[in-house]
Amino acid sequence: MVKETKGMKTIWYFVGFILLIMGVLVAAAGFIDYVTPPQDQPVLAHLHTSIWWGLIMIFAGLIFLYVSKGTTVE
Repeated sequence: MVKETKGMKTIWYFVGFILLIMGVLVAAAGFIDYVTPPQDQPVLAHLHTSIWWGLIMIFAGLIFLYVSKGTTVE
């Protein structure tokens, strides 16, 4: 049963936290590759997918944190 009291957080809170941390790391790696590109670039390097994927993970993590911020488990 889910209540809005102090207690243990739901698993979705931790999923959001992990998504947020991993998104920051992936986006940071993408920005580093953007600023200092490697010598041999992949074919689709101009799309900067690691930046986009990192931002999507950050956004998803923030949504999970926002939705599960007040819910706890007995």
